[in-house]
Amino acid sequence: MGDATRWTVNVATETDIDVRTYLAQRGMKKGDLSRFIEESVKWRLLDLTLAEARAGFDDVSPEEMSELIDEAIADARRN
Repeated sequence: MGDATRWTVNVATETDIDVRTYLAQRGMKKGDLSRFIEESVKWRLLDLTLAEARAGFDDVSPEEMSELIDEAIADARRN
């Protein structure tokens, strides 16, 4: 994890119990909760970023999208 920043967060008691139970069932060790949270946040950020990128192409037809992808692949292969 390298340098770390301490967070203070509040979650529902049920969420706390669920995640701690999940980790305990898998042999939770010290620091596993922090790693679980960090990984979860990274995945959520990726999910949100992809959703925003996809929304930018909502008005593009499937045919246009296919052409854009083919063009990008051809450009990548030339370089």
